[in-house]
Amino acid sequence: MSTPLWITATPPATHGELHIGHLAGPYVAADVLSRFLRADGQPVLFSTGTADHADSVEVRALRGGRKPEEVAEGYRAAITADWLRSGIEFDHIVRPRHDRGYRRWQQNIFLELFGRDAIVARTRLQPYCTSCERWLYGAFVVGACSSCGARADGSLCQECARPTDADLIDPVCALCGSPGRPRRCRRLYLPLEPMRDALADHWASTALPPRLTALCRSLLEDGLPDVCVGHPGDWGVPVPIDDFAEHRIDACFESVVMQLFGYGHGEEPLPDRAIHFCGFEHAFCHAVLLPAILIARGMKLPQEIYVNETYQVDTDQGASDGGPGVWALDLLTEFGSDALRRHVLQLRPLGRSTGFHQDELHRTRQVLEATWNSWLSRLFTAVRQDCRGLVPDAEPGGTGWEALRRRLHRAAEDLREAYGPDAFDPRRAVAVLDEVVNLAADFGYVNVFERDKPRGEQDHLPAMAAQLAVASALTSWAWPVMPEGAARLAAALRTKAGSPVLPEALIPPAPGTRLEPPSGPVFGF
Repeated sequence: MSTPLWITATPPATHGELHIGHLAGPYVAADVLSRFLRADGQPVLFSTGTADHADSVEVRALRGGRKPEEVAEGYRAAITADWLRSGIEFDHIVRPRHDRGYRRWQQNIFLELFGRDAIVARTRLQPYCTSCERWLYGAFVVGACSSCGARADGSLCQECARPTDADLIDPVCALCGSPGRPRRCRRLYLPLEPMRDALADHWASTALPPRLTALCRSLLEDGLPDVCVGHPGDWGVPVPIDDFAEHRIDACFESVVMQLFGYGHGEEPLPDRAIHFCGFEHAFCHAVLLPAILIARGMKLPQEIYVNETYQVDTDQGASDGGPGVWALDLLTEFGSDALRRHVLQLRPLGRSTGFHQDELHRTRQVLEATWNSWLSRLFTAVRQDCRGLVPDAEPGGTGWEALRRRLHRAAEDLREAYGPDAFDPRRAVAVLDEVVNLAADFGYVNVFERDKPRGEQDHLPAMAAQLAVASALTSWAWPVMPEGAARLAAALRTKAGSPVLPEALIPPAPGTRLEPPSGPVFGF
């Protein structure tokens, strides 16, 4: 039996709630791919975790006078609840502070790499805050990236995705604003230069987007860095080496190893294919650090990386006019998962940054209401009035049906391509779904006049059956994008949602089936 295709999404740091930018990044898109493959009968493992030991969690706790574990627990619960309400269904969400064996797993891999001399000690200058009496690393320090000049913290630059660590220009303490003073600090590093040839071969054989390919090539040209994998501190998984007992495993290293734990590696062989969803700012962890760790352990992982750019979000948006702002919980409550999922997929920041504006989200809901729900409402009303709520005993037909059926079959093939891992494009899928609904709605308008023929024949029933066939197909075709609405539509048609996305789904319910349309909208609310 082949191993399942492994899909991952970057573990979010539990220092705050999810906002719409998080959903527009890796999470909804990864769920779309997972749903399509499952419906197609392919084995899938969809995993993530929560980065409870991120430096930003400790910073948030110190600023609020709280314990880091309280911050991590509260936001972890909120994040997982938002995933659930968004229709994002993971097979495994790693809980670093609760999953049995997690700490031992992290430390064992760290020790293994240290024993192989892949992790080594280095003494280098590191910023130190004399006011806070604290080493400045990760979220504790801000400055300018030495590679691109963008404002960054001491982990990864969000603009160029390179590790920053101790190389920030003009570093200052994120807590008090004092300048960071350079001091000698002995820490543990994972040098990448000894793996140059293996990493170069890996990147050459990996399906990477152009911007990520450029990053990897520039790293090779500039000289592969030594990646810090531990730092002095109190929060996180302790470094399992005696001389560094007061150090903690770095959050980037932990998030990579967390993914392996989520897959169950150790008990299960590595998969034949892995697909990672992440923002570009986290691409270094997936494209560089993960293969480096596996190479150091003598392993290979065929992987693909789907990178999204930044989804620009103003977290004050909506506050002045009493709107729901940009937080996932508020938007899900106001607009529902169908509208929100469709919206972030339609504006997915692929290849360029996009931004969130509430008026555009309102328009997305209006499209669902004025097109999708309006057509379905007319169809259900016609079935109730003309057939007593029962599916008519007629073959799909009507004026223009054969041409429409051919176009719908092509649309199904387009959807399969847009949903599939080889040409994944959820924005295209949304456009095709809209085309399907608009075609069905126009077909219904054209054929409604069949009811008015004076001779009393029932020539309008084949057109009604044809539209029911389209509605039935949408219970599978729209399932990856809007699972909540697809499930409502399936319940109304007395069928099952989430079947394979195939042209053969274009079949009406059995004649005589009593429809049970919902009292409210089918898609969104």
